[in-house]
Amino acid sequence: MSLTLFDHEPQPAVWDFESRAARRGYRTIAGIDEAGRGPLAGPVVAAAVILPFGTDLPGVDDSKKLTPARRDDLFTLIQGTALAIGVGVADHKVIDRINILQATLAAMREAVECLTDPPDYLLVDGISPVPLPVAQQTIKKGDSASISIAAASIIAKVTRDRLMAEYDQLYPGYGFAEHKGYGSASHMAAIAALGPSPIHRTTFRGVREHL
Repeated sequence: MSLTLFDHEPQPAVWDFESRAARRGYRTIAGIDEAGRGPLAGPVVAAAVILPFGTDLPGVDDSKKLTPARRDDLFTLIQGTALAIGVGVADHKVIDRINILQATLAAMREAVECLTDPPDYLLVDGISPVPLPVAQQTIKKGDSASISIAAASIIAKVTRDRLMAEYDQLYPGYGFAEHKGYGSASHMAAIAALGPSPIHRTTFRGVREHL
């Protein structure tokens, strides 16, 4: 991906981090984000997205700011626009074994390694770098500051939500399709009544008390 064609053309602020990396000589820049660190059940999912520099993607923003229907629409748009997309998943067993932070970083690493176009620079949402020998920058609230990270947040969120809908069919009664594993009142009541399901994170408070 050649970014030099765009170096002197004005771009929206959401391209600022990508532009700075391009001016430093990086050419294949991936945004990285995750979904599912907080839930009591299910996996954490990470995504890595490489976009054509300067592409107009109206509406792409932090996935938490978008309605489910809008996320689905943008998911399709990003899939049709991105130069490469990688997804990584760390399931509840991995989370319980190595903790949620390390599981998140493992999923992020997997997402990057799945990219068909290896990146030479990563823009990572949050404060923890991905454990890979690739130049990178962590950005607090990066999903609101970088379009590449925002695109990754949408891919990760929609992918995880669809996984949780599938789990809802496998383990009915918990409401996974509705709350996606987060600790809502209805979810907590279901755990108390039914006990933890096979995909609950047994090291998390709200679950371990019911083992």
